[in-house]
Amino acid sequence: MSPSAKQNGTNGHDAVPDVAKVQLPQVQGEWSVDKVLDALPGDKPVEGTTSPLAYFHILEKLKTNKREGWRRFGINRGESISDHMYRMSMISMLAPPALASRLDMAKCMKMCLIHDMAESIVGDITPVDGVPKPEKSRREASTMDYITKGLLGNVDGGKVGEEIRAIWQEYEDSKTLESHYVHDIDKMELLLQMVEYEKRGDHKLDLGEFAYVKTRIVLPEIQAWAEDLFKEWNAYWVGHEHVRGDRGEESGVSVQKKAMQDEYYNKE
Repeated sequence: MSPSAKQNGTNGHDAVPDVAKVQLPQVQGEWSVDKVLDALPGDKPVEGTTSPLAYFHILEKLKTNKREGWRRFGINRGESISDHMYRMSMISMLAPPALASRLDMAKCMKMCLIHDMAESIVGDITPVDGVPKPEKSRREASTMDYITKGLLGNVDGGKVGEEIRAIWQEYEDSKTLESHYVHDIDKMELLLQMVEYEKRGDHKLDLGEFAYVKTRIVLPEIQAWAEDLFKEWNAYWVGHEHVRGDRGEESGVSVQKKAMQDEYYNKE
């Protein structure tokens, strides 16, 4: 057997397909969970069993589905949805003491890991994708019902599924301190990734439109983290023109894009 065949895992036979590349199908007409599942390769997950195995397989899609906002800038092998949620969960553990004493920290860590779970089937819908926020919410809620009731409803009496669904809904409703904290961490993690990608781009990659989310952080403790990060960001861009999404239309963000961002985040 040739060394190249060994390296490719082909055993001298036909080349293995790119099994790491997985794309969610585009469905026609009104979106539904069933349409997506029917279009995916392989067997459709079996609902109503006492085994969590189908749920485990669905979670893999959070590893293979990418955060779509970066793709518009040519970052096609960027972070996955689970990459984003994992760092969020780790960040959540570092709440400053005065804030941590008011939070259910265990719930916050769970919320970080749950809040984008629906994107395993829905995909990552961004503010500029043209999907109205109510439609995005409908797709995600129906997906969470499918996961927590269809796949987990009979697992251990459905208790874990019920907890996952309740924590996801709390995040969506955005009325509790825990949900505000996790929403802020969601934005902070995006800003961190923005700066990290740009620094590897040698001033040729301008992701400044994403800086808009800094203006939507509400808790003073997370605002302070963002201020420290922006000192780092501003130092990197010294002597170079770049977009400042946190300053809106006056700094390179189109009126249309600003309106899309406002509409997307006004309902959090």
